[in-house]
Amino acid sequence: MNIEDFRAYCLSFKGVHEKLPFGKATSEYDRNLLVFYVLDKWFCFVNIDVFDFCDLKCPQEQITELQERYEGVRPAYHMNKQHWISVCFDSDVPDDKIRELVRQAYDTVVASLPGKQREELKNL
Repeated sequence: MNIEDFRAYCLSFKGVHEKLPFGKATSEYDRNLLVFYVLDKWFCFVNIDVFDFCDLKCPQEQITELQERYEGVRPAYHMNKQHWISVCFDSDVPDDKIRELVRQAYDTVVASLPGKQREELKNL
């Protein structure tokens, strides 16, 4: 998987847009974090230059299982470790599983949206 394919996949979901919101961060790594939003909520972010891992929103009950199964699933970088995971690209996590986890992250955030916003998404 490469950054272009990953980005295209994230943007393929309804209501998703992207931003580089950390332009004033002190770290170059953080300045290059591309965040994917569904409406105004994050579900994923990745460094566009290094492309070493992504952070994904994850149902709390799956985090431990994923971390035990895959060496490439770790506690989330700079995020609440009860709701987010980091998934390393060059690891034992297959690309299909990464895509599944991205889709799940999107679906998790959509499910948490107020009903009015979920309806808005359906109409996009």
